[in-house]
Amino acid sequence: MAYSESAGRLRKMIEKAIDDQKITRDEMDSILNIVTEDGHVDPQEQALLNQLQEMIENRTVKYIL
Repeated sequence: MAYSESAGRLRKMIEKAIDDQKITRDEMDSILNIVTEDGHVDPQEQALLNQLQEMIENRTVKYIL
């Protein structure tokens, strides 16, 4: 299954957060804007969001306010 254009941009932002091992409030807002811009969360976007949420919960990625 091919990724949507927004899922591709989302993947890049999440990969940056993983590489940095941190994510800021602005980056999280940007991620959420990408996900909601078309009014639909596709399966690829949901999987990426789930992955990011899990990494924040287990502190692999630190959420910086």
